[in-house]
Amino acid sequence: MLERPDAVLAAIPLLAASGLVLRSLIAATGFGTGLLVAPLAPIGYLAAFALVVHELLVGPVAQRSNDGSS
Repeated sequence: MLERPDAVLAAIPLLAASGLVLRSLIAATGFGTGLLVAPLAPIGYLAAFALVVHELLVGPVAQRSNDGSS
């Protein structure tokens, strides 16, 4: 059974690669220009970073640390 920690760990590399995949698809079809394609590569990395920060600040780890301090 897939639990939350497994899903989060699986989502991090998928999000990181998604910006590069999207950039490659747009460049391969010929519809994208350099201005459109250039900022798409770091979007996946930023999304993965945002997921990690969200899990640390709001997820179960933060809830456990908050419960342990009282």
